[in-house]
Amino acid sequence: MIPDDMVGGASPARAADLEASSEALSTFQKRVNALLADFEASAGNPTKVGAQTISASSLNSGSSSAFPEAHGLYAQYNRVHERLTSLSKLLNLQIEAIGIAVQGAQRGFVNLEEEQRRRYWSIQTQIKRIQSEGQETNDARTGGF
Repeated sequence: MIPDDMVGGASPARAADLEASSEALSTFQKRVNALLADFEASAGNPTKVGAQTISASSLNSGSSSAFPEAHGLYAQYNRVHERLTSLSKLLNLQIEAIGIAVQGAQRGFVNLEEEQRRRYWSIQTQIKRIQSEGQETNDARTGGF
């Protein structure tokens, strides 16, 4: 049975616990924006992570039969690099989405500019796509396990 104070929504006491002041949301938004700016300037930036590649010839002379372990190392490096690049993109997108969500919580999502609402849903779509691509890649490597 549902408690009486939960019928029709949250109780006044619980609702008060969920309220966020405009000042608290503004402070949080500033922290999220600072994190995003720091991340964009760091080595974890998706563009910078994506640029850190090596060539197969840097591990061997181009012949995988001469040193097959080098080919395995190169393949593993590429798998890890692809995953790190994907995770970096996801982190960047998540931080940006949190910034928009904070603004939506502060002003109401319907009061956001149309471009911000579109960007938020675009980010959600990108995140789902990246996650499904990562899952498909993992399934292909592990045979679905």
